Amino acid sequence: MAEFFPAFPAFLLIFVRVTSFFLMMPLFSYRTIPSSHKIGIGFFLAVIMYSAVEAPELEIDGAYYLLIMKEALVGVMIGFIAHLVISAIQIAGGFIDFQMGFAIANVIDPQTGAQSPLTGQYLYTIALLFLLAVNGHHLLLDGIFYSYQFVPIDQVWLPFGSKNMAEFVIETFNSMFIIAFQMSVPVVGCLFLVDVALGIVARTVPQLNIFVVGLPVKIAVSFIVLIAVMGVMMYVAGELFSSMFTAMRGLLELMGGA
Repeated sequence: MAEFFPAFPAFLLIFVRVTSFFLMMPLFSYRTIPSSHKIGIGFFLAVIMYSAVEAPELEIDGAYYLLIMKEALVGVMIGFIAHLVISAIQIAGGFIDFQMGFAIANVIDPQTGAQSPLTGQYLYTIALLFLLAVNGHHLLLDGIFYSYQFVPIDQVWLPFGSKNMAEFVIETFNSMFIIAFQMSVPVVGCLFLVDVALGIVARTVPQLNIFVVGLPVKIAVSFIVLIAVMGVMMYVAGELFSSMFTAMRGLLELMGGA
């Protein structure tokens, strides 16, 4: 194949990185998108990127198979770090559900096939619509395109044994929980005050069955506070998207040996 099409080896490497990125990337990795569509989108994106990226002439030999594995790892790692950061929204919903009493009722996310909390799935859907509204999916595709500036096609090795890369992934994982806690603090804090008030009522009015009254009150307060702070949550979601793109760029710099 390489003898008749000299550009085929480099094109195949670009195609592997793009399709590997789609395996983990938010929006494009969902099960509701047919695999044939993902492969088709990856193929046409690889064609466009090949015409824009200065791809060197490569030969299919032993080192070429190492390049294929490297491209697959680069795509998966970039998509993983993006998915890791945006998962903070579902974790925030899990914190809220735990206080509301909805933690016992999870739903199956049709996009990923995994169980997710009710409020987390609700916030995650709104955040994805917000991401599409601000053309965040274009920035995700820009991330995989500009990844060739940091990790060239002909770079064989990746510094996975580097201490800096391990620390970067751990810090990103830590920041995901911090952002999730910041998003859930308004609702969780109000529910904590409701728990305190219900505890006082239970001690002062023993005749009142607080377990019957408490759950509807907490659910009502949760919905009221969610409606009140939804604008703030979407602002935090916007900052979350900025953190996602920053994390993708930082990981690419580390993988490129910067």
